[in-house]
Amino acid sequence: MLRLQIQKQRGEFSLNVDFAAPTPGVVALFGRSGCGKSTLVNLLAGLLSPDKGRIELNGDVLFDSELKLSLPVEARRIGYVFQDARLFPHYTVQGNLLYGHKRAHETKSIGTDETIAMLGLEALLERRPHELSGGEKQRVALGRALLSQPRLLLLDEPLASLDVARREEVLPYLERLRDRLEISMVYVSHQFDEVLRLATHVVVLDDGRVAAEGDIGEVSLTPALRAIIGPEAVGAVLHGRVTALNDADKLAEVAVGNGVLRIHADAKVGAQVRVQVLARDIILATQPHEGISVRNALVGTVDKIERDDDYADLIYVDIGHAQVMARITRVATQELRLAIGGTVWVLVKAVSMRGHAISP
Repeated sequence: MLRLQIQKQRGEFSLNVDFAAPTPGVVALFGRSGCGKSTLVNLLAGLLSPDKGRIELNGDVLFDSELKLSLPVEARRIGYVFQDARLFPHYTVQGNLLYGHKRAHETKSIGTDETIAMLGLEALLERRPHELSGGEKQRVALGRALLSQPRLLLLDEPLASLDVARREEVLPYLERLRDRLEISMVYVSHQFDEVLRLATHVVVLDDGRVAAEGDIGEVSLTPALRAIIGPEAVGAVLHGRVTALNDADKLAEVAVGNGVLRIHADAKVGAQVRVQVLARDIILATQPHEGISVRNALVGTVDKIERDDDYADLIYVDIGHAQVMARITRVATQELRLAIGGTVWVLVKAVSMRGHAISP
């Protein structure tokens, strides 16, 4: 477990967080700019010292104000990947990687060759940083951090300076690290699509406090997240398993709850996937429909009706050990006579969803 119960005052900004997250895995720190994400990772790394509290990683205490204990940076065995890669310009890619290897702890959990292969760096070894794209630089920075043999890897918005194409280039490598290595990662982002693809545990920060935390499926339904990402991006995150692949329409069949979703997913049969179903993309019906283009219809029970704004409601529907949200007008709620416990059909277009594999 990664456990933090710390306080830090920086000028007028106050950070006061208390959470515990399972390890290994990817703990995503998500929130608006200025909410305290970078301050928190610097406290974890030892670059800043908390005013009060305790930091514990897998049973080892990194900081405890009552015990007057604070491990120095070099003793924490924490790797740090910044927003800008910060590679040594006078070293080649191989030289940058060897720098991380030379600073490694005695225990070698990942080798140089394995790291180079995993991050696709074979063709880049003789290049210098100025000859690399932004995405390539971040992959090298990841490799250098990994070769220092950290027990915790901190990634502070590592994709923020990249354009969309370069972000899409790097994300699969981050997924590969999550799935293949027994290493704990703390990933800082204010882009929810990154969190959706990578996180195993989410901590939502708002004004220096923990607004919500837990499994991404649980957090996706919280008002705290909705307040940050807005009504157009809110939606349930579902966990499922690929049961079949259809070559005709290139869709995967994914078992979720008591039903099956047909979606686009780059995954094999048997793979565990997660998919976000946006509340705005769901159509609710009170009886079965035929002769429509919508490829997905899940039967569920209305679990909760919540006012979203002056004209819209959020309808929470239980689809069997899983829950989705639909955002519809209040007039529609009334005309359909929706009520808690009522049966509804959840209709959603296949093209509005994409699944992300979370296991090999």
